[in-house]
Amino acid sequence: MSTSSAPPRPQLRHFINGEFIAGGKTFRNISPVNGEHIADIAEADAATVDAAVKAAQSAMRGPWGRTTMSERAAALHRIADGIQARFDEFVAAEVADTGRPVHQARTLDVARGIANFRTFADLARSANTDLFQSESADGLGALNYTVRKPLGVVGIISPWNLPLLLLTWKIAPALACGNAVVAKPSEESPSSATLLAEVIRDAGLPPGAFNLVHGFGGGSAGEFLTRHPGIDAVTFTGESRTGATIMKAVADDMKEVSFELGGKNAAVVFADADFDAAVAGVMRSSFTNSGQVCLCSERVYVERPIFERFVAAMKEKTQALKVGYPAEDNVDMGPLISHGHRDKVLSYYRLAEQEGATVVAGGGVPHFGDERDRGAYVQPTIWTGLPDDARCVTEEIFGPVCHIAPFESEDEAVRRINDSQYGLACALWTSDLKRAHRVAPQIEAGLVWVNTWYLRDLRTPFGGVKQSGLGREGGRYSLDFYSEITNICIKL
Repeated sequence: MSTSSAPPRPQLRHFINGEFIAGGKTFRNISPVNGEHIADIAEADAATVDAAVKAAQSAMRGPWGRTTMSERAAALHRIADGIQARFDEFVAAEVADTGRPVHQARTLDVARGIANFRTFADLARSANTDLFQSESADGLGALNYTVRKPLGVVGIISPWNLPLLLLTWKIAPALACGNAVVAKPSEESPSSATLLAEVIRDAGLPPGAFNLVHGFGGGSAGEFLTRHPGIDAVTFTGESRTGATIMKAVADDMKEVSFELGGKNAAVVFADADFDAAVAGVMRSSFTNSGQVCLCSERVYVERPIFERFVAAMKEKTQALKVGYPAEDNVDMGPLISHGHRDKVLSYYRLAEQEGATVVAGGGVPHFGDERDRGAYVQPTIWTGLPDDARCVTEEIFGPVCHIAPFESEDEAVRRINDSQYGLACALWTSDLKRAHRVAPQIEAGLVWVNTWYLRDLRTPFGGVKQSGLGREGGRYSLDFYSEITNICIKL
């Protein structure tokens, strides 16, 4: 007589000094699709983080610190090749952790992770520095030129909403510039980071050049990492409040910081816009990844003559969105990342009604009659009728929701867009080229799209103003952040 048992759950370990190691405590990775316990994750204590930082410091003193730019660029291309070779494994890891549609993980997350390594490998290899011919009192002059040197050990803390995309967005330029890395992915989405550690190991980077620790924020790996005196710079993507906490933690040591934080982004639709394109664009910018993208549009302003028509079109398309399993054909939306985040989003759904919102679509939880009812799903939701100072209009919700309001004039639209503590992104929809050039520079945001959304060129600067961030990354802006820049003056 034989008995069968379920296969053991995966054990996700830290990667330190070229080896995977287990920690003492573990925590659970829970599927947002059906609430199942899918993996156990090691939680780093202070000693584990210290070992990772010391391994990184040793790598900087050893072979990694002596690599040339060409050698590092070749290593990044090998990492990209390694992700490509295991493409389906990375897709499965992203989907298991986040519940996002498979087609999104294939076309956005994993493809962009590969592009991040290739782009920064090529940018670093071809980057130029400054040269100035200077005058001097004796008439002979001088030459001033700049050189980039590694910062040292960079602590990277990445979020759960686009796990591989945002982690590689930081790891790739940090390594390209010659730094050693200690990375902490979100506790909600650790799986693709573990696969990435395997790829980096197999790509032949020296031990300690890349290290991975798992855990939480305060009182766990995140705090131990940001407070460690051996960390030379910290880059973080996540909530604005967490960014402020990290800023305080690194202030005494004057560490370099780069923060990509939250947003309460606006989409603005003028009456002369291509109506169908604007509706499709706002649908995408409001509900992509269940609204869990820092660039999503939660505030939508529509010029009065087309307001009612626009709301009706958005309602029709929102109610037609398919919410379901990640691998279903034509699925538009999966669950939120966790039950805890679902509770937060649902609290705003209730608050909106208390604040007097008209619920145009959604506003609750879908019911499936199967295991998905144990998941973290919510309905895509549209509101109208709230004043500009309502909490649901001013606070970042980070869910599949938007509030649509009418406006009368261009000046009014600009004023209401800028009346926010955030300033990350904005999307303008208009057929008037003069208006686009006139309005876009007035927007207090790091990124303004015109007649599109989420169209990215990785050479361009990315970041926000106000509580949406500090610094810029992308292209040479990333190279500048992840480098110590020295000016050398030669007297002629």
